[in-house]
Amino acid sequence: MEGTKKTITQQLKTDFRYSFDTLQYEANSNAAEKVVWDKHINEAEQIGLMHSELSEALEYLRQGNPPDDKIPEFSGLEAELADVIIRIMSFAGNKGLKISEAVLAKMEFNSSRPLMHGGKKF
Repeated sequence: MEGTKKTITQQLKTDFRYSFDTLQYEANSNAAEKVVWDKHINEAEQIGLMHSELSEALEYLRQGNPPDDKIPEFSGLEAELADVIIRIMSFAGNKGLKISEAVLAKMEFNSSRPLMHGGKKF
């Protein structure tokens, strides 16, 4: 499959943008109601909160990835990665960022890159 560029249909792109943007709006609305985007939290701190969710995901892996303590039908890794996405969505919604479109553009760009394109081993 190497070298085969997969294309995402226009309908899938449209559906993804609509769904993502709707959820982004909801994530931002919820964050605003809970005072997450208080004026005392700057952009660097908001990005730090996203990063902390990734650190929590790593900790779940270190512990063997047990069920999450709040939503036990999901692993800790799943729950923490969901938290990362929710924080990104709410941040993007607050800043008016077009993340759904950027995701699609990056996926399309990445599909055209060669294997090991950066020359890094991992």
